[in-house]
Amino acid sequence: MDPEAALELVKHGATLLLLDVPQYTLFGIDTQMFSVGPSFKGIKMIHPGVHFVFYSSSSRDGKEFSPIIGFFIDAGPSEVIVRKWDQQEERLVKVSEEEEARYTQAVCSLEFDKQLGPYTLSQYGEWKRLSSYITKSIIERIEPIGGEITVTAESGMMKNTPKSTMERALDEQLKTSKFAASVDSSQKKELLESLITKNYGGSEDTLLGELQFAFIAFLMGQSLEAFLQWKSLVSLLFGCSEAPLHTRSQLFTMFIKVIYYQLKYGLQKDRNGTETGASALLDDSWLSADSFLHHLCKDFFALIQDASVVDGDLLTWTRKLRELLENSLGWEFQQSSAVDGMYFEENDEYAPVVEMLDE
Repeated sequence: MDPEAALELVKHGATLLLLDVPQYTLFGIDTQMFSVGPSFKGIKMIHPGVHFVFYSSSSRDGKEFSPIIGFFIDAGPSEVIVRKWDQQEERLVKVSEEEEARYTQAVCSLEFDKQLGPYTLSQYGEWKRLSSYITKSIIERIEPIGGEITVTAESGMMKNTPKSTMERALDEQLKTSKFAASVDSSQKKELLESLITKNYGGSEDTLLGELQFAFIAFLMGQSLEAFLQWKSLVSLLFGCSEAPLHTRSQLFTMFIKVIYYQLKYGLQKDRNGTETGASALLDDSWLSADSFLHHLCKDFFALIQDASVVDGDLLTWTRKLRELLENSLGWEFQQSSAVDGMYFEENDEYAPVVEMLDE
């Protein structure tokens, strides 16, 4: 990148100024994570929009780490977000408005420029695919009081937090069977419609935004509560056997697309075949052919296979998800039928009709 283009990003991109962060602290933003050096003061050249910041304090020798603490930010153009390390609590805290104004001016004058690491722009596209439906209003609606996401605050919370009527209904349905697919699909569909209307104000995008929020908080923030919410939403959506082919085909196309990018990121490996940071966090039970995710996907793929009419985009993204799981995990989804509905021959008279629906 030439100097003029870099300076333009420094001026118009957001800056995360982090003061007094101890060396060896693990620090991450979005899909990027690294160990803090002695001169580290934060990140510059951050694209305006939603980002997830997370970190883990270290012992003095850098060999032991505390549970991750994370928080979402919605950065504006040229905005400077300031946090300072609290040594006693071992976490980042906000500064006073007066200090923030002073530090903001210093950042704008490039006083901290040499101590700010640039946001890795080549990874921004991957982050956008993971967070495309998350908005400031979704963050404010879901984030814990104070904004910090950490598993250490969830042990008591899991038992004591009151749930909405829809959440309780979903919990009851998911408890009725080991796998959600055996639950009456008509009940699932009614529950989904009620959730979208009452909990998400009729917005499918808000539901997808919560699904993305939960995945990021779980995978990068290591939140158990977020994982359970993600699992509940995935189980609900995969378990609706009627909606995807009729009234909610566009929602399910977007849902499969979201899940595809989440699992593609979560299961990725480096060039040597070694699991990277994200996939290393996934429990082995995720990768088992007996996992809840395998059973949900298998039943959903069978639904698409047996359908007489399928939306073209939904079929395309379902194929991509199936191929990802087969190639990454070696999962098999072959049905008892000799005909594989995901790979019909062009002139096969038994193939489902592909219907291109207007958005």
